[in-house]
Amino acid sequence: MTVVERVDRYVSSERGTTTLEGTDFDLEDAVMGPTGRPHRDFPEPAPLASHGPARVIAMVNQKGGVGKTTSTINLAAALAEFGRRVLLVDFDPQGALSAGLGANPHELDLTVYNVLMDRKVDIRDAIQKTGVEGIDLLPANIDLSAAEVQLVNEVAREQVLDRALKSVEDDYDVVLIDCQPSLGLLTVNALTAAHGVIIPLICEFFALRAVALLVETIEKVQDRLNPRLQVDGVLATMYDARTLHSREVISRLVEAFGDKVFETVIKRSIKFADATVAAEPITSYAGNHIGADAYRRLAKELISRGGAP
Repeated sequence: MTVVERVDRYVSSERGTTTLEGTDFDLEDAVMGPTGRPHRDFPEPAPLASHGPARVIAMVNQKGGVGKTTSTINLAAALAEFGRRVLLVDFDPQGALSAGLGANPHELDLTVYNVLMDRKVDIRDAIQKTGVEGIDLLPANIDLSAAEVQLVNEVAREQVLDRALKSVEDDYDVVLIDCQPSLGLLTVNALTAAHGVIIPLICEFFALRAVALLVETIEKVQDRLNPRLQVDGVLATMYDARTLHSREVISRLVEAFGDKVFETVIKRSIKFADATVAAEPITSYAGNHIGADAYRRLAKELISRGGAP
């Protein structure tokens, strides 16, 4: 049974259960993590002797409000704390990633749109330094919404972002692409440029309904455009252990995706919104908060899985 079939089976059922096959799902057991698997401490990443070439990761989910941008910013900050050089690509016309790092979308002279649509624009001229050491930003604003229409007439239109990133891949260890909530041409560009995909997924029933279509899109890109593409993991966000609903969703995620579900789970917290208002990652805004620790753990898990150098 494929992942799509397993997800469809759940979302069409009347109700999920709170146990995994052959596994006791006991959130009160200190040995077990929220995903129903034994809690592990991931090792501290070893420092890198050199930087590049970058591994490109697309943060994708066509459903909005699942924590893509929050996860992109905070995962990048955690990776930077471990000595990784990170480029963040804002690939959403709403420009939330850029705003979340303090960039004013109305004052941007060059954005990812110019890089995509004008071959004379050097990507390095559009990349900005951020207030976080080790993180650079390729910003976006509403101009990017025009690219989806204009790219339709381009030759190899699905590979425009990939070509642009090639010239800076040796400057970074990780490139994180924050995709728009859509499965349109921009998202296909991101998947074509990427080595891996992280799927942030809010712990709610309706979020599961979108997963099957997303997996189908990823498989089509793998088959037709980018055979190297792989799913690095599914990240459960806005988790609330007090609710049966959140626990059921995680249970079904693990049933559908198995080990692809990150053991690290991001719990719901108002601190993430506060950090966004301050235009900072939570790792600097509230470095001792449980949310900051969760993204550090996610960075360690990603590196230990081979999803980042």
